[in-house]
Amino acid sequence: MNMHTPRRFLPSTALLASFEAAARTGSVTLASRELSLTQSAVSRQIKLLEEQLEVELFTRERQSIRLTTAGEAYAREIREALRKISTASFNLRANPRGGTLNLAILPTFGTRWLAPRLPKFLTQNPGITINLATRLTYFDFRTEALDAAIHFGPQDWPGVEMVLLRSEQVIPACSPELKKQYGFRAAGDLKKAPRLSISTRPNAWEQWFAAQNIAGGSGQTMYFDQFATVSQAALVGVGVALLPTFLIQDELASGKLVRALNLPMESAERYYLVWPPERTTHPPLIVFRDWLLAETAADRGDNLQL
Repeated sequence: MNMHTPRRFLPSTALLASFEAAARTGSVTLASRELSLTQSAVSRQIKLLEEQLEVELFTRERQSIRLTTAGEAYAREIREALRKISTASFNLRANPRGGTLNLAILPTFGTRWLAPRLPKFLTQNPGITINLATRLTYFDFRTEALDAAIHFGPQDWPGVEMVLLRSEQVIPACSPELKKQYGFRAAGDLKKAPRLSISTRPNAWEQWFAAQNIAGGSGQTMYFDQFATVSQAALVGVGVALLPTFLIQDELASGKLVRALNLPMESAERYYLVWPPERTTHPPLIVFRDWLLAETAADRGDNLQL
């Protein structure tokens, strides 16, 4: 809401609580008992609210009240707003470091690595709520209602603060049938097979061949926008994909995917947690950042520095 909204559109919670109780019970008497106030106090607060909003919320009929059409609609909205305020206040009291964290995630990292670990975090921090949104590339925190993001790439996101989470190794992976079909024995053999790549890493295969001291050759390369679709295409035998080992552990363990060749390459890019400077002291971010660093400590390695 605009901070310059007229005061009459921001009534006090006391006025709203009296109105909501009377609207729900249909009685000023019952509302006064529930709120431990006198009937005249409840009636006065409802009248003040109507004057503030310049809208009649109740029709008075002798000793009874009845919501107007406007009052009915307003009561539904106010009831939900008061519930949220009450819940937020309870959670804050139970966990002063609680709150909401709006986090942008990479789809496969989010589903394969982060999601299975979130229950542990939420159990340890019951007052914190995490809302997840998918973002594949850089974005502007000034125009997005996000507190932080999981970022993969070089350390070149301007205007943010960041902390290193982990590195990754990629391997050429394919279905057992494709490996048998092509009989891969050396790095150069992969030039003969269809190659799969993610569109945000267009030079991945060239880098892999260079790491094997082989000039990247011509050949069919199919591009996908997410690792989930790349790995699925590799799994059904479409081609060979360069995939992060830590994201395909289940498929490798089950044999649905195999190493076309056991020639891993460490990616030049890294995974980072990034956030705008003004969110540095946001309590849920501090708690989540500390937890995330503990979870990735073994994968990060002492030799990796910011």
